Amino acid sequence: MSESTGLSVVVLAGGISHERDVSLRSGRRVADALIEAGHRVEVRDPDAGLLPYLAERRPDAVFPALHGSSGEDGSLLELLAALGVPTVGSTGAAARRAWSKPVASSLVAQAGIAVPESIVLSHEAFRELGASSVLRVVRAAMQGDLVVKPASGGSAQGVSIVDDPTELPRAMVEAFTYAEVAVVERRIVGTEIAVAVIGTGDEARALTAVEIVPTTGVYSFQERYNAGETTFFAPSRLDDAVVDAATDAALLAHRTLGLRDLSRVDLIVDGQGTPWFLEANVLPGLTETSLLPLAIEASGATASAVYDELVRAAVARDA
Repeated sequence: MSESTGLSVVVLAGGISHERDVSLRSGRRVADALIEAGHRVEVRDPDAGLLPYLAERRPDAVFPALHGSSGEDGSLLELLAALGVPTVGSTGAAARRAWSKPVASSLVAQAGIAVPESIVLSHEAFRELGASSVLRVVRAAMQGDLVVKPASGGSAQGVSIVDDPTELPRAMVEAFTYAEVAVVERRIVGTEIAVAVIGTGDEARALTAVEIVPTTGVYSFQERYNAGETTFFAPSRLDDAVVDAATDAALLAHRTLGLRDLSRVDLIVDGQGTPWFLEANVLPGLTETSLLPLAIEASGATASAVYDELVRAAVARDA
């Protein structure tokens, strides 16, 4: 198949996760970029009719633009692999590693990347051992400001910064609203940056690092998806040596987790210039306010060219 030949691509968007609306916006942007690249594109929701449709129609490739459990926990990715449909993105196994923040943090820490100290609590243990007793131990073990977040999920949903110990119970309840496991970690104060990675293994390359400066000081759901709530700097204003260290950490995290095609690694750089790993996203936001498209533009590329590259790489893998 020549490079100029347009492919039939199904873009998956929507789903039933808390991030459905974001996914629909991502999917529309991906579809527009692929159409611009000359492909024949259809946008579909991952509903009960999806798998029979794909089995019958056999598109050249599938490009998931799904966020939350519907696309990032690995289940759908493994089903698409079982169908034999070339799919952009990581394998199901790699997606599961990144989807679980405690698992991802443990693996990248073993690889030598700095990871905030944390305690992982299941909702069941929280109930059985008694909330007051559990929180008393947590506060004694972890001094200073904390971040409480669901152990899985994205878009900062269910995430709280706790600078007052009396707010910790509320933060736990908020996190458990989105997942059965919560992470309580020491807050690292510094500059938040995101590094998008394109490619696989030794061929993976990092795009321009994006510095994130939310108006409220916290990069919450609202700051992520409402225009004007956050200022982005691409390239980052950090020193070149610090950016290089963060980029190296992102590439190492991508490879350590076995990610493929695209990812976005979120880090925070402390006052000493050390990049700390926060999480890796296997299907990052691709909306008009998302970080990966901004990184593509800052790197001198276009979304249509990069997404075309990813689709053709998926097709070549299964050729």
